[in-house]
Amino acid sequence: MNDDMKGSLMGALENVIDPELGIDIVNLGLVYDAELDEEGTAKVTMTLTSLGCPMGPQIVANIKQELQELPEVKDVDVNIVWNPPWSRDNMSRYAKMALGVR
Repeated sequence: MNDDMKGSLMGALENVIDPELGIDIVNLGLVYDAELDEEGTAKVTMTLTSLGCPMGPQIVANIKQELQELPEVKDVDVNIVWNPPWSRDNMSRYAKMALGVR
């Protein structure tokens, strides 16, 4: 997978907004990796802000919807991991400013 495709995947993921925080999952630092294999399966490795996040299923559904709009993507596999755990340190400067986090 080339850098342009990685950029396309991450760009599409920036359209997925965490409903509770109102910031996209990329800037929140929830996405650890995104890649596309030769068969056209987009594989996203990510975490959620908390183990019991009630928005998890909605976020996964939105990821699938956004990535399947890319012509190269035939299928989407979202792998939610808990290690390393998410922390505010994962957030981009933009997300920290938008949420008033220092």
